[in-house]
Amino acid sequence: MDGAADRPAPVFRHLPVMVRETIACLDPRPGQVFVDCTVGEGGHAAAILERISPGGTLIGIDRDDEALARARERTMNFSGSRVAFARGSFSEAPALLSGLGIFRLDGALFDLGMSSGELLDPARGFSFRRPGPLDMRMDRRETTTAADLVNRLPVDELERIIRDFGGERWAKRIARSIGRERDRSPISDTGRLAALVARAVPGRGRIHPATRTFQALRIAVNRELEELEKALPAAWSLLGPGGRLCAISFHSLEDGIVKRALRSWKREGAALLLTAKPLRPSREEARDNPRSRSARLRAAVKKAREA
Repeated sequence: MDGAADRPAPVFRHLPVMVRETIACLDPRPGQVFVDCTVGEGGHAAAILERISPGGTLIGIDRDDEALARARERTMNFSGSRVAFARGSFSEAPALLSGLGIFRLDGALFDLGMSSGELLDPARGFSFRRPGPLDMRMDRRETTTAADLVNRLPVDELERIIRDFGGERWAKRIARSIGRERDRSPISDTGRLAALVARAVPGRGRIHPATRTFQALRIAVNRELEELEKALPAAWSLLGPGGRLCAISFHSLEDGIVKRALRSWKREGAALLLTAKPLRPSREEARDNPRSRSARLRAAVKKAREA
């Protein structure tokens, strides 16, 4: 047991990203059925519910039980539509939805960013800005943590993860530094890892030296890219003709997977792209919510099969 059930959940203010653009692309209407595959704090879910009521259905999926609890609270007052939640990975959407009696969708949303609750809670270990255990699990039923990767993987495998998932040019230096440090004693907290990375990276850029390493470890711990590769076609298969899929990415690896999937469906004649290029946050949103600055939104409509 990790004690999460006994610890009161911190209260965070979460700002959903690009809500106006998301709703414009999804075009939700009364009575329709939508899935939010990464429901997080429920901001996008609430906006969708406002438009599918009365008579609509929204299913929220997330791996994080604390995020699901906050999403339930945020959407509890919507009485004109059915609202249900399922804990699991978005790649499991078909099984999770069929268990709820849902076999056809009008729309699917993927918001691939981290929730405020995950980033700002030191006990989750996602951020180097707040000292905490080196955890990074979105689903705490999983057994492998970031500390496990940092302390157990061969140095060359750590280098590959930091380079490929973080785009870190100093991956070799960082991995070797981790190897030397863990030989002295296991690395178990975010502060120690962040300081180690900062010492290994020469000079100072506009972002913290540990940013890319922490991103890479988070992606590896949660198998994020593998899950996304599976989830997009799974959600697409559940869309009926005219159904819409929208994905908001926050780094180039995610965006590349989304772009390739949408373009492949277009080449097959199965999709009409709503975004020839990814939509970006407005200048006002980027100013008011700095976390939105890296967001890229892509969307497509599923075409009816030709006779």
